[in-house]
Parts: sequence; structure tokens; C-alpha cells
Amino acid sequence: MASPSLGFIGGGRIARILLQGWARAGTSPGEVVVCDPADSVVDRLQSECKGVVVRRGDYAAVGGQDVVFVAVHPPAIAETAAAVGKSLRAESIVVSLAPKFTIAKFAELLGGFRRVARVIPNAPSLVSRGYNLVAWGESLAEADRQVVRQLLVPLGESPEVAEGTLEAYAVVAAMGPTYFWPQWEELAALGEEFGLAAVDARKAVRAMLLGAVDTLFDSGLSPVEVMDLVPVKPLGEFEPTLREAYRTRLTAIMNKIRP
Repeated sequence: MASPSLGFIGGGRIARILLQGWARAGTSPGEVVVCDPADSVVDRLQSECKGVVVRRGDYAAVGGQDVVFVAVHPPAIAETAAAVGKSLRAESIVVSLAPKFTIAKFAELLGGFRRVARVIPNAPSLVSRGYNLVAWGESLAEADRQVVRQLLVPLGESPEVAEGTLEAYAVVAAMGPTYFWPQWEELAALGEEFGLAAVDARKAVRAMLLGAVDTLFDSGLSPVEVMDLVPVKPLGEFEPTLREAYRTRLTAIMNKIRP
């Protein structure tokens, strides 16, 4: 399957990230059929995903594509799967992009259709720096898996992992950028206020972050030793509060999305 036809059930943020990621990487899938109850959502895809032809379709139109991405929130999964399951071709591949619903449960909701993979995508796929975790249903042959792999390659890394780890990856990797983006944006803004040009402030924050991550995880030092490398810690008094927020909020959401 050199160039599979694609369909999306749900045209929101995840669809936008993947479609724009492919387009930015120069690997536009061509025409994509999108089913979404809100016309404005499809209109936005059509206007923002340059280089991708987005065609509005119903469940039957999307279900007739080679690869069908189900990009809706978990509360809508049951209803969506039941609707699209009636339209799938025997050779279609369904890729669920949601946490919480296992492959077995999703296949059940599809009416027994078992050619299912799960992917937990993350936003840096927009710029080909994604970390998109993949788990396979047993009914997908190696050739089927290769079709999905080739779709994910332009978006960044796509480690293949045990399905039972996907929800942990959802909390750590998929939602992870939201924990840091406000802090990084504020730091760059302060750099400008302190006299740096915008481009220089952003360059400094980016370089600092990349280096800091490598120092923490790749230096061979313990976390305590790494954090002792810089003697001045202007926000040190807030660290216990921040750590508690991580443990409280993220443990709660993990428990919520755990199958």
C-alpha cells in the first residue's frame, strides 16, 4: 500500500497537528476525508492545512478509506466506534488516538473489527519532533504495521511499546508540553523585558532547555548533583509546591484515563 487513503473521525486539535505535520514535512497525504459534526472544524482544517486536500465526509465515507484515524475524546469513543464500525472495509486499518480504551475494547465497540492500532500522539509532531507511541492489535500483519509506521515517520519518533504503558505515556509525553510551555514563554518574555531582542531571548531559552535536559538525563550525575551545579535558585522556595502539584494532579488524571 504505497499511498494509503486516509480518513479522520474528528477534525479537532489532533487531526490538525497530524495534517499540518505531514504538510510541513513535505509528505502531504493528498486528499483526506474528515467527518466532524461541526462544519466550522472542517472549515478550519481546509483553511489551515495547506497542501492537504480536506474533503468533508460522513461515517461511511471515512470508513471506506485505507487508514481510519479515530481522533475524538474518550467520552465520544463508544458512539463513534459503533457508527464507523458499520462502514469499514475488511482491509481497512483503524488507528485510535485516544487513551483509556484498550485495543480489545475498541474492537468490541467496532462490532468485532480487530485490525486496530493505538497511537498516543503529541503536539511536537507539528514540527517533525513528535514522540508518538504505538501499540499494535494482534490482527495487524507486518505489512499493515508498516503502513502505519510510514505515516508516522515524518512526524518524529514513534516507539512501539506495550499497550499497558500507553496511558502513562499520555500523561508524561502527550500532555507533557502543557506543563512547561507557559513557563518557557514567560521566561522568553522576561528576557525581552530585560533588554534582549525577541529572537535572542527565544534562542537562549531553547538552547538552555535542550542543554539542561541532556545534563539531567545524560551527564551521569544524580539529580541532586545536577541541581547543585547552579548555586543560585531564585524559585527554589516554590519547588515543593510545584512537585506536589505534579503528583496530585497528574496522579489524578492517570487514574481517570487508566483502562
